[in-house]
Parts: sequence; structure tokens; C-alpha cells
Amino acid sequence: MLIALRSRQFAPAPMPFDSFRKRRLIALVCMLIGAQTITLSLLPTMVTAAQPVEPIDISPFLRRDTFGEIEISPSGDYFAATVPLEDRTMLAIVRRSDKTATAKIQVGEDTVIHDVWWVSDTRVLASVAEKLGRNDEPSPTGEIIAIDVDGKRGKWLTSREDYTLALMHDDLRDDDRNVLVSASSSGANYETVLEKMDVYTGRRTPVSSAPVRRASFTTDRSGAARFAHGAGNDNVSKLYYRETKGGDWRLVNDESASGVAEFAVGFSEDERTAFLWSERKQGPDAIIAWDPVSGERRELLVDPVVDPLSIVRAVDSGVPVGARYAHDGIRIKFFDPQSPTARLYRQLERAFPGQGVSITSATKDGKLLLVLVWSDRNPGDFYLYDTAAKKVDPVFSRRIWIDPSKGAPTRGISFTARDGLTLHGYLTLPPGVEAGATLPMVLLPHGGPYGIFDTWGFDEDVQILARAGYAVLQVNYRGSGNYGRAFKAAGAGEWGRKMQDDLTDATRWAIAQKIADPAKICLYGASYGGYAALMGAAREPELYRCAAGYVGVYDMVRMHKYDASLSRSLRNWTLDWIGEREDMAAISPTLLADRIKAPVFLAAGGKDQRAPIEHSERMEKALKTASVPVEALYYPNEGHGFYTEEHRREFYTRLLAFLARHLGGATAQASAANQDSVRK
Repeated sequence: MLIALRSRQFAPAPMPFDSFRKRRLIALVCMLIGAQTITLSLLPTMVTAAQPVEPIDISPFLRRDTFGEIEISPSGDYFAATVPLEDRTMLAIVRRSDKTATAKIQVGEDTVIHDVWWVSDTRVLASVAEKLGRNDEPSPTGEIIAIDVDGKRGKWLTSREDYTLALMHDDLRDDDRNVLVSASSSGANYETVLEKMDVYTGRRTPVSSAPVRRASFTTDRSGAARFAHGAGNDNVSKLYYRETKGGDWRLVNDESASGVAEFAVGFSEDERTAFLWSERKQGPDAIIAWDPVSGERRELLVDPVVDPLSIVRAVDSGVPVGARYAHDGIRIKFFDPQSPTARLYRQLERAFPGQGVSITSATKDGKLLLVLVWSDRNPGDFYLYDTAAKKVDPVFSRRIWIDPSKGAPTRGISFTARDGLTLHGYLTLPPGVEAGATLPMVLLPHGGPYGIFDTWGFDEDVQILARAGYAVLQVNYRGSGNYGRAFKAAGAGEWGRKMQDDLTDATRWAIAQKIADPAKICLYGASYGGYAALMGAAREPELYRCAAGYVGVYDMVRMHKYDASLSRSLRNWTLDWIGEREDMAAISPTLLADRIKAPVFLAAGGKDQRAPIEHSERMEKALKTASVPVEALYYPNEGHGFYTEEHRREFYTRLLAFLARHLGGATAQASAANQDSVRK
């Protein structure tokens, strides 16, 4: 099963903080305290067409984020921040008063800090995940590390040698000594138990077992497991509930009977009502209130277009109070629009218009809130909000050198596929280009493919391409997530078929809308997106001028055989979603190379386990045999997406040069060439 996401990072030309962030901050502070504000015009003058003649500087795009995720301590004296390094992520404890690092955790290559918890004012927990490449989806290793804010008493609380996968579950808000972890046995169809773990010794005691395999738990305020959600080898979802700790489990939802999956997201303040995330047979998922005693169900939130993106919780109690939605921008809906958390978020949204806002953490007394703000042109700024003084101060920025006003705006689009299915996606035009200008275009299919989706937000590939002068079109083809159960199910068995038709229909829509120059359109994607790029070139040889595949899969027979061998549940998934092995030849680009007429660029890493480099090598060989122009860039020491800055520089330099030859956009500014790659 190929599940991967493109990294979403972008950096336009460097811009000092004082040149625009402080002016923006003054306006934000005034808005929060109700003072009169002056609107600052930061948008560039609009022009009718983007015709870059000078090579673009891609160096800002290659610089890593300064910070990833940040959490404030219960006392407010410290921050816990993840710091991206070249092939790993470090955790740093930073004293708030002087921004000095007092403790650090760094594991090893190809690892990231996956989750961070403040257990007390002085004790921090971090979980570890493996990430084999920049575009890889982190896979938890089951390792949990603890450390004090002064760097002392560091300890591995769990390790890979435990033969169980331990994941952090509940920080037990009123307990500074213990947390809850879910521990899973080894194997594909694993059993899960809930355990209480001492954050100083690592000692674990059982709390609850689950009535279903591959389970996850939902606990109440006391830490008692009240819901268990999971599935067996048949991949059929089941949700169980019990009234009290140690009580009997009863089945609440069986996907095979109801036709939908459900899972619990929490309880109301009085714990008499449970909140469930519920699929619907048609349309987007809903958040419902369920009375465990009467069985009454009441729909609280549902969007006409998209599923909930995430649950919004009360700052003081962690109780669910609403949901965040991503469509053409970010918006939040609340169960009670007059609740304290709702009013707080509306304040923040007014202060940061047109951007996504998320309260990532708060002090125990609720006086200080750490707020993340982001958009399609802003990768993320962290602000500290004083709820008493109604004052907001900048504390960290992921990429301080970015000026959002110079970025390319992304807007939502929709159109109808050839069979009548409504499809949604995103269109990004180069900065300063008006709608209606006909441009060279890059169609950028996302990875995954099933359940993954493009969303409104910061995307490095999109911004690089737009800055080079291209219109960039992203399409959530059938099978993508975020549009309900039926939309995702519409992709079952359509890998390389109707899913590919959706991308073709999107291209023709862009031509009809005079967005894309019909003679200047290329496909480029990573992971499954790389597959879709090559498959599109094979199925529509007259439509595309070129195709670029990055860490893609191209030999479907090989992929099917490998995935089906991993476990019984994955074999069933492969048959349900991709199809029978004997049908794979018809959707394998390696076997369709003679249909491809457009030049091809391939890039892959030798350590890639999601999409092994053999896929690219076989694709290259097949193209050469068919006399199709092909160039390739391979790095033996890279994985599913390149980590090393020099390697990424060469990849984007080669990609932009490839696109420029066929579409006419900008190339990258010259830099020293790498000597350790395999060039062809």
C-alpha cells in the first residue's frame, strides 16, 4: 500500500521580520484590543501575464523550517519545540524568558519527534517515528523518551526491544507522575491494551484490554477507557462502548451492518453525551452527539462539501467544542457559537483575517495561549496570546525569511467529471497574474492515493512552480479523502482508470476555462502522483508536453505482489481497493511505455521503501526501449523524497530546467553541481 504525502513547505525571497511582520503585528494587536486599525496594502501590482525571463533563486525554498511544532509548558516558563534537521528532527526545551535552550533530545537518522507532551511543569515526553525520506509518512516506532527541562533524568521509557508498539494516549491532566499509553502487540492483526505508565521509571500497569483487534481507545476525564475502535483482518470497522471502567463492552457500530464507520472523539463536560465522528453513506462526514443511555443521536456539525479536518477542543478542559474544515480556506464551526472557546477563536480570526488559526497549547491557568497562524502563503507563525491583557506577541516563525505578500495565492475550484461526479481542487497562479490569463500549466496530482487529499495551505512544490511562471492545478480525484465515504469509495478499483480520467478531465477543464495553454501542459507528481504523471502521459499522449515522476511507483504487478505479501489485512485491502493481480498489467506504466510520446524526467532514492528505486529504474529502461526521451536523477543514500539540501537543489534545478525546455518557464539560478549523484 502506497500512502505518502508531499511535504508542504515553501519559502519566497528572504524578507526581514521588521519589514512586514511588525507592521502586521501592530494591526493585529490593535484588532485584539478593539483599537482603530489602518489597513496596509502589501499586494503587488497586478499584471496580465507572468513571463519570467530571469532564473529564479530557489535557495529560500531549500532552507529547512526553523521550528516544526511548539507546545508551551503548564507554567508558561518553557516551550517544547521540534527542530527539523537534515534527516531527523530534534526536540529542544527553550526557556521563555530568554529563548535559551535548556535541554535537547536527538535520536538518529531517518527519525522524527512525532508527538510532544508536557506531563508537568518540568517533565516532557516525546514519541519517535521513522521517516525514510522527506516525502514519507512518519511511522511510529513505539519509542517514548522523557527528560526534565534542565536536561537531567533523561530516560527511554519504551523501546523497540519491548516487542510492543507504545503510543501516547492521555497525559492525565491532573497527574504529574503518570500518563496513559496504548500498547500493541507485534504482528499485522495486533491486539491493543491501555496501560498507565510512570514517566520517571517507565513502569507500566494494565488499565484495559480491547474487544477488537487493531484498536484505539477513547477515555473519559478519569482516564477510564470508554470506547474502543478497531478492525480485524477483514478491515471492517467496529466501535464498542462501556458505561464504566471494567464494565462489559457493547457494540455501538458495525460497519458491515450500518454501511458506515464511526469513532469517538470525546465526551461533554458532564460526560453524559459522547461525540462521534460519523461517516454518512452519501456526502461528507458529520459530528454527532450520542446519548449512551437512550441511544439518541443528534447531528451537530456537517459541511456541505468537506469532512472535518480536525476537532477543536476547549482550552481549559480538552472537551470537544467544534471542528475545523479546510476547503477554500480554513474555517471553524462550533457546537455552541456562544461558548467561551468559540468567542476566543472568533477574536483570533478577526486578528488574523484570511488565515488558519489553531491554539496549540495553553498554560494550566489558561492565561497564556500559544497560537499557530498559517495560510496558503505563510508556512506558520507562532504567537503568544495573553488572554487577560488581550495582547498577542510573536514568539517563533517556521520561516522568518518569508514574506507572505510575495507568495502565490491558492483558490478552490470545482468542476464535473465525465460521469457527473463533482470534483474539487485548487488553482494557484503566479504572483501578480490576474484570473483569465492563459498560462503554461503543471498538473500536480497528490500522493497516497486513498484517503489522502490536497488542502488549502502552504505547499512548497506549488509555490516553486508558480514562481517559475506556471499555473498549478491540484485535483482531489475520486478516492481522495475529505469528501465523504462515497467519494473515497468511488476510487476503489479505479487506480489508473477513472482516477486517471479525473485528472484528464481536470486538464480539459483548465483548457476550456482558458487557464492553461493547451500546447503547454505537463504532469508532475510524487509517490502516487509520480505514477499518475506517467500514466497520464501513456493514456493521453497528445495532451501533455512532458511528465515528471518523483519517487513514484510504476510497476503495478510488482507493487501488488509485495503489498499483498505483507499481511492478510493488507492483502484484503489491496484486492478491495486496487484489484486482482492479473489486472495490473493494464495499469502499469512500465508496460505502457510505447504509448508515451512526451519526454520524461524521473527521480528516486535508493533507500526508498515506499516506492523502491527499482520502479524508476524499470520505468527508465522501458522508456529507453520505446525510444522515449528520458532523463533520471538517482541518489543511492536518499529515501522517499530527498533530505539533503544539495540533493534537493539539484532535483529542483533539474526539474525546472526540464519544464522550461517544454513549457518555457523560468529555470533555477546556477549553483555548484553535486558530484555524488547518478546522472543519465
